[in-house]
Amino acid sequence: MATQHYQAPPLPINVPSKAPAPVNLYPISRVSGSPPDVSDTSTTAGSRTSAGFSYGSGSISGDYESSSASYSGVDVVDVLSDRMQNVFDPTPLDKGLARQAQASGQLNAKQRELLELQALAQRRLKGVRANFSDGIKVARETKRDLEWTQKRVSALKAKAEAVHPDEYRRATKKYTYDDDY
Repeated sequence: MATQHYQAPPLPINVPSKAPAPVNLYPISRVSGSPPDVSDTSTTAGSRTSAGFSYGSGSISGDYESSSASYSGVDVVDVLSDRMQNVFDPTPLDKGLARQAQASGQLNAKQRELLELQALAQRRLKGVRANFSDGIKVARETKRDLEWTQKRVSALKAKAEAVHPDEYRRATKKYTYDDDY
């Protein structure tokens, strides 16, 4: 007679809520024992064993036998870990991590670019300040030279007027200019 194998669907796992709980409310420990037997109506006889779980005949309503004798050295954390590995698809998480790494790399590149541009702006500012201070020095020297020239011209004008008053008056009538400029 041919043996028919059936893989039972995974059973739901009760997960505690995310609400803060006292530290000792959910202790993590190794429990010596196996999970209770769950019956499946699609099985006709005997029991099936898959990943450490024993499924027997009965109803699918989730009735659990509360026999402490059925816990025979099964590590609950390992069993739950195996179940999570079979159910959990890490692809979206991997894609998210890749996007995060790319975004982080782009942010780091922009940060370095900003620092380089800031350093360039500071170097240019130093150059502009040096040019400005040189321009101020040249402007002051030019102002001093113009003041000296103005004093010299005024002195020559006064001397010419005192030495040659008639010629000075004729020249001023012929060549008039405003002193305001």
